[in-house]
Amino acid sequence: MALLNVKNLEIGFQSGGRKLVPVVSGVSFSVDRGEILALVGESGCGKSISCLALTGLLPTPPARVRADSIRFDGKSGSFELSAMSPRQLRKMRGGRIGYIFQEPSVSLNPVFRIGDQIAEVLALHRPEVTDRHAEVVELLRQVGIPAPETRIAAYPHELSGGMQQRIMIAMAIAGNPELLIADEPTTALDVTIQAQILELLDSLRRERDMAVILVTHNLGIVAQLADRVAVMYAGNLAEYGRVRDVLDSPRHPYTRALLAAVPHLGGDGGELATIPGHVPSPEEFPAGCRFFGRCARAETLPEALRRRCRTERPLESNEGNSHLVFCHAPLKPEEMS
Repeated sequence: MALLNVKNLEIGFQSGGRKLVPVVSGVSFSVDRGEILALVGESGCGKSISCLALTGLLPTPPARVRADSIRFDGKSGSFELSAMSPRQLRKMRGGRIGYIFQEPSVSLNPVFRIGDQIAEVLALHRPEVTDRHAEVVELLRQVGIPAPETRIAAYPHELSGGMQQRIMIAMAIAGNPELLIADEPTTALDVTIQAQILELLDSLRRERDMAVILVTHNLGIVAQLADRVAVMYAGNLAEYGRVRDVLDSPRHPYTRALLAAVPHLGGDGGELATIPGHVPSPEEFPAGCRFFGRCARAETLPEALRRRCRTERPLESNEGNSHLVFCHAPLKPEEMS
């Protein structure tokens, strides 16, 4: 059974009396206990906003969020997150579901010591802990902070970016979450520190049997860490399945284009592949496939099929082993060489 099962998530924004502008439409995915699900795609495709919507972190209004179901089946019971009140969702956030946001320097409070910020999570979600100081030191040790007994009194500005991100991870796991949502956790960190943070997340996931939703645009990270991947484009799912199925046999033209744009060691030194055009803004989403205007494959299709691409939203097709593709003309195996 999935730990989290999201069915038909819809997100829109409305302000100033204008009509509702859809930004995420019909997105469904699940994550099992102990696995990593990666959400990938270009900036603005709806990855982060989908994660924020799961536990009510989007302000309503102007946001409007609905779903057929957002089901969380944890160790202590099952919860329908889409039916919870704001007060109930606050108990879920930081407790059963932890978050790591993109910029630790923005997420951490600059006027409070890091030990106090982690202890606040314990007070809210683990009141049974009697010696919070000792627990905070242990959490700092678990995330690789050197000399945690002294670092506990530091302010965020006294730490490097990598150390700040480790503090964010300590805060995220302080409530013993069953699900951790990591929104581009290595943004603005150098390559060496990125590898350390990702290795830390993976080890914590294994030790705690914790599920992780990893938001990223780095397909190398996906190939290295994730069990399943959901490729998003302009607020829709393009492709979804086991990592090896999707990356080894991409069936959606967008997934293939993303993989073609990844630089490889030992290449011929020519120009990197790119995807022409840009992601349409929500106000300009077409009625049919949202990738149609940038899809090289669409140019080779018969006119009747091109018309479907322009006017009809693609429904999922199962390519086997729960490998789902949302395309009117998915790539065939012989076309993927």
